[in-house]
Amino acid sequence: MTVLIIGGNGFLGAELVSQVSAAGHLTAATFATRLGNSPEATWHGLDLRDGDRVEEVVASLAPCLIINASSGGANWAVTAEGPVRLAMSAASHNCRLVHVSSGAVFFGTRVHYDESCLPDPLTPYGAAKAAAETAVRLLAPDAAIARNSLIIGSIQSEHVRLVHDLATGNRNGSLFTDDIRCPVHVADLAAALLELAFSDARGIHHLAGPDAVSRHELGVLIARRDGLDASRLPKSLRGATALPGVLDVRLDSRATQAKLRTRLRGVHGFL
Repeated sequence: MTVLIIGGNGFLGAELVSQVSAAGHLTAATFATRLGNSPEATWHGLDLRDGDRVEEVVASLAPCLIINASSGGANWAVTAEGPVRLAMSAASHNCRLVHVSSGAVFFGTRVHYDESCLPDPLTPYGAAKAAAETAVRLLAPDAAIARNSLIIGSIQSEHVRLVHDLATGNRNGSLFTDDIRCPVHVADLAAALLELAFSDARGIHHLAGPDAVSRHELGVLIARRDGLDASRLPKSLRGATALPGVLDVRLDSRATQAKLRTRLRGVHGFL
């Protein structure tokens, strides 16, 4: 039984590869530009913009499960159109599909968002993620779509690296006190995704932590955990800048959490 991780060399993808392998499954993973370093998986180059290559990889591996953990940022061809090609191929070969989405599909007006809320994206990245969700639901109606918030873990997490760089003076910038999210630990997120994958779950699911914190509050917790001087972390208001983006999006994961054995810890639990 082969499990295929799309984007297996990313932060979440690498954790998925580790957990899938540890569970005893044959593990295959894809990379866009940088070969993954996990020996537990077989690695396959894949550009989600190339529909023929997507079909070639899926057809050759015949996986029982595909988890799309790729991240193309605001690149529409990768983030919005790539999952279309993947969903078409998964449906053609009768593969179970789990698609990882984001809380960026929301504008932030409501602040609290559960699985019944319709996307209303503000940013190009959010719009691409929302378009991908729509396509996956249409082309692979049995697929599970999982939205997450900020993903935290070790120094491999971009948010943790930012805190380290700011606290040591290696990067300019600041952490916003009015930018609120519900971070989730990468190990919890990967375990929850696999639990959804090996169930009959379909449709939209939220996988975020229960604690809502600002980027600056998150930074202070990370700094304290890692023995850094939290007082050196600059702070500011995002609302006072011209930066695009949403200020306050809190994913309500209670409905999904009630179906899972995996506990999605809040930042006050894992930091």
